Amino acid sequence: MDFALNEDQRRLRTEIIEFAQARLGEQAGANDREARFDRAGWDECARFGVLGWPFPAEYGGAGLDPLSCVVAFEALAYGCADNGLVFAINNHVWACAVYIAEHGTPQQRKQFLPGLIDGSTIGAHALTEPDVGSDALSVTTRAVEENGQYLLTGTKCFISNAPVADLFVVFAVTEPDAAPQGRLSAFIVPASTPGVRVVREIGKAGLRGTPMGEVRFEDCVIPEDYLLGAAGGGYRLFTSAMEYERGFMFAAQVGALQRVMERSVAHASARRQFGRPIAAFQGVSHPIADMRVRLELARLLLYKVGWLKREGRMAMLEAAMLKLYASEGLVDSALAALQIHGARGYVEDQPIEREVRDALAGTVYGGTSEIQRNIIASLIGLPA
Repeated sequence: MDFALNEDQRRLRTEIIEFAQARLGEQAGANDREARFDRAGWDECARFGVLGWPFPAEYGGAGLDPLSCVVAFEALAYGCADNGLVFAINNHVWACAVYIAEHGTPQQRKQFLPGLIDGSTIGAHALTEPDVGSDALSVTTRAVEENGQYLLTGTKCFISNAPVADLFVVFAVTEPDAAPQGRLSAFIVPASTPGVRVVREIGKAGLRGTPMGEVRFEDCVIPEDYLLGAAGGGYRLFTSAMEYERGFMFAAQVGALQRVMERSVAHASARRQFGRPIAAFQGVSHPIADMRVRLELARLLLYKVGWLKREGRMAMLEAAMLKLYASEGLVDSALAALQIHGARGYVEDQPIEREVRDALAGTVYGGTSEIQRNIIASLIGLPA
């Protein structure tokens, strides 16, 4: 088996890292302290083509194959110090735009994808509710069909990008009497639709550069042609897209794993105590060695997911394993980096404490670590 990147992928990776290091993340600390979305950085990424990497050229995208996509998003996350901006981009691409690209009608793709790709439209994914998280089939938001349109009512909570979003992919119950997996439908809902309100912004421990909010839909009239996929097919859409969210979004964790490791190597090599670099002490060198192991294994899983999707194969098990391993591995590496940096790792004017807070979210969004273990257990044949 050949695990090497081809020449085009190596060139792509280099170009993206150079772009990200030169043009993004300069205000990462300030964006974090002020919980500020970096719209200028978003626009830079849009001009560079980031938002269109996975999508067809006919809509303004780059048409990268899935394996090249994970290489690209890993490189972006490695080069950009603003994890909040990177997460906002990934959420937009993998939890919103990909639904329309994969399941939209030709008219829906023509209408919505160009704006999502050129950055003029910011997308968000609205499934979670105040009392509904991992149990997606318990959604209470309703969409009632009336005279060729739907009346949408309900509240969505913890929605990433919501305060700045122009477009939501919303999941609601349309078939209340159907079997559980046939109750939900998905809708494309522009934020300008009468009755759509972001009722509050939600502060959080990390990824503060990604705004989060609670969204209320109050008797919103949704045209029938904004139904995404078939009526009652929302759960199928959700599960199929979760391969992308869990597999491709976590390219960012792999990029961050490398950045955290390299910062730790540089600090441990330069910092001297007791007459020698602290890297000479096994209490420092061994945790860094563990960082390298985590990076290698997470990257192999990531590239396998990309390869499987490129080959048109299912990657549900591999995506769950990647999400679990990369998210928990990044938390472990970030905490070890804080310990290696000592006081410098704990204070706000250095990036390590921010890396720790940002890493914590990865074990929660896209399905908690416990949910990933449930998925893995079921897919290897363990009884429920």
